[in-house]
Amino acid sequence: MHLSLKNLKRNFSTFIKYTAFCSTKTHFGFETIEESEKSQKVYQVFKNVADSYDTMNDVMSCGIHRLWKDELIRVLDPTPKTRLLDVAGGTGDIAFRYLNYISDMEGDGYVTVADINKFMLKEGNRRALNLRLNNELISWQECDAELLPFESDSFSAYTIAFGIRNVTHIDKVLDEAYRVLEPGGRFLCMEFSQVNPEPLRWLYDQYSFNVIPVMGHLIVGQWEPYQYLVESIRKFPPQDDFKYMIESAGFRCVTYTNLTFGVVSIHSGFKI
Repeated sequence: MHLSLKNLKRNFSTFIKYTAFCSTKTHFGFETIEESEKSQKVYQVFKNVADSYDTMNDVMSCGIHRLWKDELIRVLDPTPKTRLLDVAGGTGDIAFRYLNYISDMEGDGYVTVADINKFMLKEGNRRALNLRLNNELISWQECDAELLPFESDSFSAYTIAFGIRNVTHIDKVLDEAYRVLEPGGRFLCMEFSQVNPEPLRWLYDQYSFNVIPVMGHLIVGQWEPYQYLVESIRKFPPQDDFKYMIESAGFRCVTYTNLTFGVVSIHSGFKI
């Protein structure tokens, strides 16, 4: 069937409009990008800072990040039988705290550390060797939080600390968390959040945008990853909005607790 030039032009125009409609955007900090670009951009950020990740965390938070992570494990209160999946936990901060928490208990608990970035996992493995941890109690898995390679109902607890704001689809991560948890399993997410008192928020913004990138430049020779850090925090949903997203994934008894005036929040939910 012969198509006229007029029909060809019309069909081409329709195709362009359709592809433009289907093109899905997301954010990388304050930058608007294609969804297909985000995971690689985030991967590059953490590849660049893997070696200095813990040092910069100490400097940026004046060491308070250690107290936040201690609190996450205290809230989890794992038992000797807890089978923990720690997602986006490449350097092992949460996993090592979990193992220390259950070290004096008898049981068959273990932790699987999942991270999409092999450089972060490499750093975690290095730290585990230095700590002489029991390899039978911890495993490392390179994988995407949006598509976990684990069977359903495999874990009794799921943690993700300072990682969920970096994913492309938060809803898919929450759905996967729900899937891999067994009935009665607990979801815990610790993430930077929204500071509520207005004067403190202004001070926090000044520190974030004017000091943190400069620290990154002076200490590790890179400011771009830390500019992304402070921008990504502002793009993450406020506490109540994120609570609703967790509930929409199927979790029940969903709550959150603000730490340090809302700089960080711990979100909790259960698979009933």
